Amino acid sequence: MFKSFLREEGGAQVVEYALAIAVISILLIITLRPLTTGAGLSDFIELVRTCLGGEECD
Repeated sequence: MFKSFLREEGGAQVVEYALAIAVISILLIITLRPLTTGAGLSDFIELVRTCLGGEECD
């Protein structure tokens, strides 16, 4: 029973996926943080909505 527990690799894949998601999340936060400096996140979202709506972006 103990040997089969050591050979089980299903849990290792879950840990690898969790680490990958954590790293990607941290990178996204670091990358997107300068976009919200000086303005609120809602202002940024409104700017994106305006630009995607076909209006002129500033």
